[in-house]
Amino acid sequence: MRYLFLVVILSLALPAHATTILCLGDSLTEGYGVPKESAWPAVAEKTLKEKKYNVTLVNAGVSGSTTASGPSRVKWHMKSPPKPDWVFLALGANDGLRGQDVASARKNLEKTVQIATELGAKKVILAGMKVPPSLGAAYAKSFDSIYPTIAKQLKLPFLPFLLDGVAAKAELNLPDGIHPNVSGHKIIANHVAKFLETLL
Repeated sequence: MRYLFLVVILSLALPAHATTILCLGDSLTEGYGVPKESAWPAVAEKTLKEKKYNVTLVNAGVSGSTTASGPSRVKWHMKSPPKPDWVFLALGANDGLRGQDVASARKNLEKTVQIATELGAKKVILAGMKVPPSLGAAYAKSFDSIYPTIAKQLKLPFLPFLLDGVAAKAELNLPDGIHPNVSGHKIIANHVAKFLETLL
């Protein structure tokens, strides 16, 4: 009885395990052109912690990455400490900008989700991407449909568009018109944090 009491006291004294969320993405996640602490994963983590959520968001954004890198990268991260509890998958923008094959992009994303799940991710969250209409209406429609289709079929929590409220707004992007500036990252972080709140 004394031993059980000691175990209970020690368990109460230990800090609760933080939910580690791997943010697997490209330059939009990495924070191209802005300080690391201004990229949306860092800002979203700060916002959630201010609301007393015990979370750690790991910025695993790599500039230039396409969906083809997803399977190998998620495998590496899932086997490396600290092992993520959740994976926030935000890949595909570069596939779309380069007009790459839609079926291949979809297959890559599905494989990434499969590997993350097999290696112990308790939750995989999918962030949608969209391509500019300059690539043609047919391609844009086909590409944009990848994300809701995967989310529905694999029953994933789904954030419809990572750049919602930021894309195509000059004042929220760097001069290249593609990458969010500090203000743009704040907006992304805000809606990512609100979305994560519904899952925590």
